[in-house]
Amino acid sequence: MYDLIGDIHGHATELVLLLEQLGYERRNGVFSHPQRKVIFLGDLIDRGPQIQEVLDIARPMVEQGYAHAILGNHELNALGYHTPHPKRPGRHLRERNDRTTRQHEATLRQLDEHQIKSALEWFRTLPLWLDLDGLRAVHACWDDSSREALARGLADHGGITNTWLHAACVPGAPLFSHAEVLLKGKEAKLPHGIAFFDKDGHERRSFRTRWYSDPRGQSYRSYALETAVIPSTAPLAPWIIDAGIPYPSDAKPVFFGHYWLRPDRPSPLASNVACLDYSIGKGGLLCAYRWNGEQILREENFSWIPSVHSHAHAHPHHGPAIASHTPDISVPGMSLPAIPSPVHATEAGKPDSSGAADPSN
Repeated sequence: MYDLIGDIHGHATELVLLLEQLGYERRNGVFSHPQRKVIFLGDLIDRGPQIQEVLDIARPMVEQGYAHAILGNHELNALGYHTPHPKRPGRHLRERNDRTTRQHEATLRQLDEHQIKSALEWFRTLPLWLDLDGLRAVHACWDDSSREALARGLADHGGITNTWLHAACVPGAPLFSHAEVLLKGKEAKLPHGIAFFDKDGHERRSFRTRWYSDPRGQSYRSYALETAVIPSTAPLAPWIIDAGIPYPSDAKPVFFGHYWLRPDRPSPLASNVACLDYSIGKGGLLCAYRWNGEQILREENFSWIPSVHSHAHAHPHHGPAIASHTPDISVPGMSLPAIPSPVHATEAGKPDSSGAADPSN
């Protein structure tokens, strides 16, 4: 059986507390359980104060068979950020600018040259999804057509190689839109003149959809899977309804992270759908689901640990220091820019020079 854990974002203290709460014990330096395995749902890095410590917990668990881990968008972003562009000398697959560097800044500050290189090598070995006996796991969205396209790409390129990354990380490249769907979710445009501000203060005119839900009869507000309230209760446009492919209620339970849900009491989003990202990176909860083979997910199977930096939640629940230096990376083919000064919110949401919208979340 499995314990699935949502986005960790460099919060090792809460991860240790959660693992211990779930009955895992550290033996010879590695957490394990006699009957269970963890599934990490991606986004181990960036944002938090203990990124290397998180990697030092998760990676040995995976390599010694006590856990699985899937790629999150922050791991893919890191691979693109550090991989040179084959056709643009001096550039990288993920454009380096104030915004993208700031999104990766905590990792750049905390990890040295060897640690960054080692982490990137490990990220290349991780699957983009898991389809196991009885359950599925993906970072943001389970979509069969995008999975099939990415699977073909992985086969054609021999895994997560530089050529696959070029196809998946560069806007307009063959696999880019499919990687966006699986690792960042489906989006739809808001009506003309309608916008909202996301958790980072960026103005957005598109919203993340409840891709697992039937869009018929829904409004923009009810169909949005956003922390912020969408300022429109108008019915969805016909083309959004036509594009919707609800997740079947009789399909295997699917688990994902990514969406920064409000740190309220975690619960299923549908009978067989659960998001486990409850905003630990913003002082919320580090959340897990203890799966015991059930088709219909249960609220009492969620467990969580509140952020040690937040007093919003006083106690953990279960059912039945950033380094001061910037590493000088000199690995062949990989170099780091200086950490930029703070980016104003009015600039942070603008597309970068590659033409891509903010892809960080």
